[in-house]
Amino acid sequence: MTAKQPSSQKTSKEVNFRRVSDTTDFFRVMGTNINGPEYTNKLGFYDDFLRSFIKVDHIQRGRISCTLVTKGQICNGFGRLHGGAIGSFVEVLATACARTVVAEDKELFLGEISISYLSATPLNEEVVANAAMVKTGRNLTVVTLEFKLKKTGNLLYVTHATFYNMPVASL
Repeated sequence: MTAKQPSSQKTSKEVNFRRVSDTTDFFRVMGTNINGPEYTNKLGFYDDFLRSFIKVDHIQRGRISCTLVTKGQICNGFGRLHGGAIGSFVEVLATACARTVVAEDKELFLGEISISYLSATPLNEEVVANAAMVKTGRNLTVVTLEFKLKKTGNLLYVTHATFYNMPVASL
C-alpha cells in the first residue's frame, strides 16, 4: 500500500515518503485538518475563550492568584493540558499582573516568555496559577508564574515573562 501525497504538500526529495505519510496521518488524528466554527473568527473570541477557563481568586499590587480548570477544549489529543494553552495563560496572567504596577500610559511589549514544563496536567483538574512581579523599572518588567495542581500542590510549570515598558509618544 502506497501513501498518496496531497497536491498542496511540498516534500524534500531527501525525506522518506513513508515518514511523510505517517507524519500527515498523525496531524490528521490530532485534528489539524478540522476547521473551527465560523463564530470563532470574530474579534475578541480568543480573549473570551481564555477567560472562560480562569477564575480570579486574589489580586493585589504585583500579585495575582487564579484557578484554571482543564477542560477538553484546551487539552491535547492525550487528554493533557496543551502546551499552547499554557503559553496563552502565561501571556494573559503575566500581562494582568504587570498592569497592577505599570502605569496605564505605558505600553507593554511582551519580549520573552520562558516556560519549564515539569509535569502534565490531566483533564478536569484544577490548577492554581500564582503570578508575582519580580522586577519593575522604567524600561523593564519581569513577572514569574507558578502553576500547581490544586489537589496535591505538585508543581506543574514555572514561567517567566519579560515586558518592555514603552512610553506613549507625545506628538
